[in-house]
Amino acid sequence: MPKLFIVAFIVVVLANMCGVIADDKESPPFKITTKRDNDKVEVKIEKDQAIFLVHSPNGISQAVIERVNEKWPEVIVLKLYLTGLESFRVSNGKVTVDASVSSHNDKQRVRLWRDGKEDAPLDIKSPYWMEIGMVGDDGKPLKTIPLKNGHFQIQLPKACFEDNPKSITINWIDFYR
Repeated sequence: MPKLFIVAFIVVVLANMCGVIADDKESPPFKITTKRDNDKVEVKIEKDQAIFLVHSPNGISQAVIERVNEKWPEVIVLKLYLTGLESFRVSNGKVTVDASVSSHNDKQRVRLWRDGKEDAPLDIKSPYWMEIGMVGDDGKPLKTIPLKNGHFQIQLPKACFEDNPKSITINWIDFYR
């Protein structure tokens, strides 16, 4: 009987060392603080990608996302469940990138600029460029604002994470708040 106990003990120790037995109380990879109590930010981790689902009933708010792990995932995607996007901002403490999505069917529907220089718009060649799409709940692209049953999808620029900041701050304003 003691031999069986020793073997079982060794198996458990080795399994823990190899990461086979998961800790149910694994800490989340991000600490998220929102400006308003009714804002909700969920996180989905998929391989080397973090997807943040942002729900903001008031349509105007902010969230601070702080990494708990040693570094940020390779790809950071935001899904903003808003009806319009009058203003969006992401800041890592050193660099700020702003964006606006026109509610009209303009030639230049999305505008981006850096560090408050709205008169110097970014183009697709900029390392701070962000693709901003409008996606329906069915996964298909949307073309009209206000969005109904959809979200704005933004892949944050890798340049914002080059210095591995401890946190980023995002701000948003919905046209239709």
